[in-house]
Amino acid sequence: MPLNPYAAPILLLVVSNAFMTFAWYGHLKGDPKPLWFAVLTSWGIAFFEYWFAVPANRIGHQVYSAAELKTMQEVITLAIFAGFSVLYLGEKLTVNHLIGFGFIAVGAFFIFKGPLH
Repeated sequence: MPLNPYAAPILLLVVSNAFMTFAWYGHLKGDPKPLWFAVLTSWGIAFFEYWFAVPANRIGHQVYSAAELKTMQEVITLAIFAGFSVLYLGEKLTVNHLIGFGFIAVGAFFIFKGPLH
């Protein structure tokens, strides 16, 4: 059964971004580890991220443009990061964060809207 080229990239990018967010920011919680250890650990986690990101883009490019795929990835990244920073790092989202995310969402709308006439 072939993967749905509309839905599969979204699901794969969600998993990909969960891995990448943890790779980039997971080491900020708890006792600091030596930098070399944090870099190697992050690199190891990112390896698995690529196993989801590359297929997401390859499958998605059948129906989405590269700009649409990148926009999808950025919006998903912000959503995953917002949840991660609140739930894992214990940080608070402010109104300024939400306004900034809103502006990014407006930009994403225009990427998917198509050419303006």
